[in-house]
Amino acid sequence: MKYITFVIPCYNSQDYMRRCVDSLLPGGDDVEILIIDDGSTDATGEIADEYEKYFPDIVKAVHKENGGHGSGVNKGLEMAQGIYYKVVDSDDWLDEASYDRLLEKVRGFCDWGMYGNEDALPDLFVCNYVYDHLEKGITSSVSYGNVFPEEKICGWNDTKRFYPSQYLVMHSLIFRTEILKKSGVVLPEHMFYVDNLFACQPLPFVERIYYINIDLYHYYLGRNDQSVNEKVLISRIDQQIKVTELVSECVDLEQVKIISPKLEQYMCRNISVMMAISSVHLLLMQSEEGLEKRKGLWDGMRGRNPVLYRRLKYKTLCGLTYLPGKAGRMLTVGGYRIARKIYRFQ
Repeated sequence: MKYITFVIPCYNSQDYMRRCVDSLLPGGDDVEILIIDDGSTDATGEIADEYEKYFPDIVKAVHKENGGHGSGVNKGLEMAQGIYYKVVDSDDWLDEASYDRLLEKVRGFCDWGMYGNEDALPDLFVCNYVYDHLEKGITSSVSYGNVFPEEKICGWNDTKRFYPSQYLVMHSLIFRTEILKKSGVVLPEHMFYVDNLFACQPLPFVERIYYINIDLYHYYLGRNDQSVNEKVLISRIDQQIKVTELVSECVDLEQVKIISPKLEQYMCRNISVMMAISSVHLLLMQSEEGLEKRKGLWDGMRGRNPVLYRRLKYKTLCGLTYLPGKAGRMLTVGGYRIARKIYRFQ
C-alpha cells in the first residue's frame, strides 16, 4: 500500500531536481514518487530513469509530450496509487524531520482506516510552508495555527479567520486522492498559475481537515524565470487573468455558502487576492494596453457574476486595486510595493 503519491512535474529541471527527489526518498516503500518528464530537452528524462532504476519500488519515470505544469499534475493524478496526493515542484523540497512527522500521522490514520474506520480519514492534511531564498539566506514560514486546531480533525465551520496575507496554496495541501477525483479538477495545459485552481476547486468536497504545525514544504525563491517573478508574471499576465476567471467560476459560491459560510468567505477572499494580483500587474505594465486589460478584467467579472463583482469591488481590499484616476493607480502600486517588502512573496 502506498500512503502518499508524490508527483514532481519536471521540465528541463536537470540542475535542481535531484534535491527535490532526494528529499522524498526517505519515505521508502510507503510512498510512490512519480517524476513527470514533460517533454524536457535536457537531461531531465535521463535523471528520472536513473532514479527509477535504483529505486524501482518507489520511483516511476513518466515521459510525455510537453503540456505544461498542469498537464503533469493531471497525469500524476491519473496514475496515482497513493491514498493521499501531493504535488512537489521540481525546484522545491521537503524538510526531512517534518516529512517523517507527516508520514507518521498519515500511516496512523490509514492503518486505522483499514479496520473499518475509513470514513474517519482526513480529506485534507494542511502543513506550513517556507519561502526559501537560499542565495540571500532569507526564509519566511507561513503557518496556520491561527486558523485550524492543531492535530485535531475539524471541519470548515471549526476554522478561524485567515490573516490578510494568508491563504491555502498547493504547497501547504495534501489531499486525499479520492477527494481530488471526486472534485473533477483538471488543470489546463500550457498555462502557468494553474496551482490556484488545484488549491481551490476541491475544497467544497473536503469535510475533514487535519492540521500539523510543521514547516514541511520549502518553496524556492530566486530563479529569474520563476512564474512569481514580477517581470515574468507581467509577460504572462493573460494566463494569470484566465486562471483568475477559472477559479471564480470553478464552484458555485452560493452552494458553498450552504455547506459552510466560512469556506465561502475564504473562497471569495481567495478570488479577491487573484483579482488584486492581476490588477496590480496590469498597472505595472505602464501602458494603455495594461489599463484596457484591467478594465476588461473587471468588466468581465461584472458580466459573468454581478453579485461577486459588487462584493469584490466594494467589500474587499481587492477593490482598492481598481481605484479611478492616476492618483488611484499610484496608490495601488505603492501599496503593492510596501506589501511585497513586508511579506517577501517575490
